[in-house]
Amino acid sequence: MKQFETVLPEQYEALKKQANYTSSWRERLDAVEKLSAFQHDKVVDLLRNRMQHDKVYKVQLAAYEALVAFGEEEEKPAPARFDIIKGTDKIFLRVKKSLPENHTVVDFADKLKRMRLDVFDAYEGDKGKQFMDWLEERWVKL
Repeated sequence: MKQFETVLPEQYEALKKQANYTSSWRERLDAVEKLSAFQHDKVVDLLRNRMQHDKVYKVQLAAYEALVAFGEEEEKPAPARFDIIKGTDKIFLRVKKSLPENHTVVDFADKLKRMRLDVFDAYEGDKGKQFMDWLEERWVKL
């Protein structure tokens, strides 16, 4: 059985902040992975929160796997079946309307990233390599 540290890591407050950083799923995933070596009540609570509330499934899954490794009985999170952020179409429409009529999907993606990095980041993390194809599909339908 794997041994875990049972004290809080010295950098706990910084990792906690990083784990809740809404504009970067990669930062949240990195924090979850670092915290998964420390079996402490505060870490367990933080990981449970990420597992239950993160918008990006990869982060949810990493938190779940850490909790299970700690011996916690958790139900594995399921990937989102619909939009992971409420009102996505309204957000996308607002971005599209802010651009010139003949803009490209790349222009749209750049503007979305500038206007709503949290939305861009969450969907990029969720969709992975298919992100730009998915975004173009949504953009065409607007």
